Amino acid sequence: MTVYNFDTVIERRHSESVKWRAFDPDVLPLWVADMDFASPAPVIQALQRRIEHGVFGYPEGFGDPKKELNGLRQAIIQRLAGLYGWQVQPEWIVMVPGVVTGLNQAAHAFTQAEQGILVQTPVYPPFLGMAKNAGAVRQDNELVRQADGAYTVDFSALEQTITPATRLFVLCNPHNPVGRVFTRAELEKMAEICLRHSLLIVSDEIHCDLVFGGQAHLPLASLDPAVANRTVTLMAPSKTYNLAGLQCSFAVIPDEDLRKQFAKGTLGMGGWVNLLGLVAAEAAYAGGQEWLDQLMVYLQANRDFLYKYVQDNLPGVRMGLPEATYLAWLDCRALDLPGGPYEFFLKNARVALNDGKTFGQPGEGFVRLNFGCPRATLQEALERMRAALHK
Repeated sequence: MTVYNFDTVIERRHSESVKWRAFDPDVLPLWVADMDFASPAPVIQALQRRIEHGVFGYPEGFGDPKKELNGLRQAIIQRLAGLYGWQVQPEWIVMVPGVVTGLNQAAHAFTQAEQGILVQTPVYPPFLGMAKNAGAVRQDNELVRQADGAYTVDFSALEQTITPATRLFVLCNPHNPVGRVFTRAELEKMAEICLRHSLLIVSDEIHCDLVFGGQAHLPLASLDPAVANRTVTLMAPSKTYNLAGLQCSFAVIPDEDLRKQFAKGTLGMGGWVNLLGLVAAEAAYAGGQEWLDQLMVYLQANRDFLYKYVQDNLPGVRMGLPEATYLAWLDCRALDLPGGPYEFFLKNARVALNDGKTFGQPGEGFVRLNFGCPRATLQEALERMRAALHK
């Protein structure tokens, strides 16, 4: 057994890291969803072997899924069956360079000018721009924040937001930034509403592997064949194994006609999936579980440390307990901080977070904090924030 030390602080400012180079050197960056941990040893070893080959031409294996399955496609099929009992056929898997690319590809493929794309706010910022990118209209359904900081779906409001022009419903599950893992009952109700209104569904499930104890992820498309045939599911190893820079994701699209439509969404602009991303993804799914199991223990401890620290040391800041992801959603509205919490903590604490207003209007007065980092980094950032509030 390999024991991974997630307390190790890795110097990243001298790499190409946008997370660590976007701000001045004295700023601690806890913003973009990029962990400060080395990827699993099997991934690094697989990449080293491939690089030693020295030739990096076009990758083969995803043009015709009817050919003999390559390793990554087989790994995806086995993973989805083992984790969720979801029996996926090889031809359902479509490789895309990234989940954001997949979101926009779906918007271009499945909507026309002035048709509606329904999203649930606050939500990951690319959800907010995909309608405009495709010439469609964004329709917002606001999630409801409960007293404990958890968010729920107002199903009546969701249905009332749908109009005759609505074409696409875009789900984020587990949800970024609020950290919800939607239950079977919630997913069934959302799916029932979508089917009744003849909506297509795009389900971003990129954080599905990062679910904490007591919760279980359920792919929306695995509910039943009727839902599967109206759903495009987007997944990737990138958030799970810290591979975002390698640009490798995939869509699962059971319906053949939807797959053909989805392929047209690039309008000749779609490129190859990164060769090294394919290598890393296969190695991660085949040999990264030991690392992931240890990572989730560490992340849950970070989450619990953060939650208690906020309660004990950041008066006026409220935080719900994330059920998944390594992202915390901090409610700072009661403080009425000058310039807003993002500007306040950047200027006064030298801590970079994500500005809540970029997640939609319901995010005003919030910040998103990435706790996917060594405990020492997290603790230093929190102590800086405490000191800034104390002043």
